[in-house]
Amino acid sequence: MAEATAEKTLRQAQGKAQATKPAAKPATSVKSSKRAVISTGGHQYLVTEGETLEVELLDPAQQNTSFEALLVIDGDAVSVGTPSVAGVKVNADIIEQSVKADKVVAIRYKPKKRVRKTRGHRQRHTVIKITKIA
Repeated sequence: MAEATAEKTLRQAQGKAQATKPAAKPATSVKSSKRAVISTGGHQYLVTEGETLEVELLDPAQQNTSFEALLVIDGDAVSVGTPSVAGVKVNADIIEQSVKADKVVAIRYKPKKRVRKTRGHRQRHTVIKITKIA
């Protein structure tokens, strides 16, 4: 009986040792290690080449646009701009214009006063794809 409990504890210890192994890191599909921080529509985004993201609505007449880089990360080298990094532009193609986000509903209610007000809003976005950080 003592042998059975010893074998059981040995199997449990081996199981715990196998469970604590670190998981393999998933492969990332980033073209280069160069990243930049851009500012548009009052928001800042950390972008890489080939990345697609939704930003606030841009000028609908354009097909491609460029942004100034506030910060550039190239491997181990980091360049911080004051306010932007000199000579670095981030180019992007506009994929889709005027994409509507989910509706946000604001409700105003005062109990016992017959005051009920409902207001809705759908923010419009532009989908862009970062083509080049140079």
